[in-house]
Amino acid sequence: MSDNDTHYQTKIWLDEPESDNPFAARASYCAGYDVFGDLLGKISWSDYLFLMFRLERPTEKQSRLLHELTVVLSHPGLRDHSVLAAMNAGVGGSTAAASLMAALGVGAGQLNGGHEVFLAMDIWQRCEMDIEAWHTEILNPPVSEVADIWDPLEHIAGFNPNSNVSNTTLIQALTHLASLSQNGPLQWLCDNRIELEKATQCGLSFSSIAAAAFHELGFNSEQGEMLYLILRLPGAGAQALEQKQYGWRRFPFYNDGLTLLGNQPGTPVGDTNLETENG
Repeated sequence: MSDNDTHYQTKIWLDEPESDNPFAARASYCAGYDVFGDLLGKISWSDYLFLMFRLERPTEKQSRLLHELTVVLSHPGLRDHSVLAAMNAGVGGSTAAASLMAALGVGAGQLNGGHEVFLAMDIWQRCEMDIEAWHTEILNPPVSEVADIWDPLEHIAGFNPNSNVSNTTLIQALTHLASLSQNGPLQWLCDNRIELEKATQCGLSFSSIAAAAFHELGFNSEQGEMLYLILRLPGAGAQALEQKQYGWRRFPFYNDGLTLLGNQPGTPVGDTNLETENG
């Protein structure tokens, strides 16, 4: 067995072991930078994410754009399915990990989810900032001939099939991020939003903003999908913990449909009877 067979192959991370303990790190390097010697105290979280995924420090423009994007994405809002999934898990007493997994599982799909970002970034790679190419894509979306775990998409990736106009908060976010774009994809998306809405009969979704931003920052589709999933977790996690503290009696849908019969709190679980609206 060669020496290479006993080591992970990675350009991202390097640990130098302690002289007296090969299982503990004396120094850790991310993309060549000493994390605890050079980066700690000098780099923001968003810049650190950029370094891990791109293996280089962001420019000042890239740093500002990714920082602002993290604010846009950190809490998807109470109408987002991933946040609702985390809240349901939290109020049901699930562990922290289970609540986050619920948010990831529900938020991974093709309706403002992670995979929609992947597909929307693919559109950016094909069409770039060519409005005619976008019109062609909208009228004749490509059909993959490769078997996939995902069902065929029923709408154009990055657009909201449940609304024919973009909502106010989305426009606010897009306008702000476009101001940092300097004639890049986000500025183009902002300038052409109304025309795209007319062509698709759909408003934009936040997955579209994320896809344009990640494309502008130089990430590929798989990196954009992964970052989108990561960046949306803080809001889901905070909401899950809050609902767990409030308890199920203050949670919609459960209080009127679930009633304890006979036994009082403290009765052994095996002796507790539950009745639901469906019996």
